[in-house]
Amino acid sequence: MRADQILPDDVDHGQFRGVSIRKGTVAAFLANVRTWTDAHASAEARAQASREIARDLPALRALGLFEVLEGRDDALRGFVAAALR
Repeated sequence: MRADQILPDDVDHGQFRGVSIRKGTVAAFLANVRTWTDAHASAEARAQASREIARDLPALRALGLFEVLEGRDDALRGFVAAALR
C-alpha cells in the first residue's frame, strides 16, 4: 500500500473509524515525541509537546497505530496509556 492510496496528494484529511484526521498527524506525533523525550528540551517545549501528543491520540488510535507499535520510552508509554483512558 502506498501513501497516496490512503490519502491522494490533493486531499488533506480523511475519515478513519469515524475520526477526521489531517495528513501529517503521524509525523507531527513523532516530532512531538522527540521533543517530549529530549532531556535537553525546555519545560515549556515539553509541555507543548504533551498537549499536542494528547490532542492527537484519538486520531492515532483511530488509525490503529497503537495496535501495531509501542513506544520504547516507559514514561511515554505511561503518558499515552493514561491519556487514552
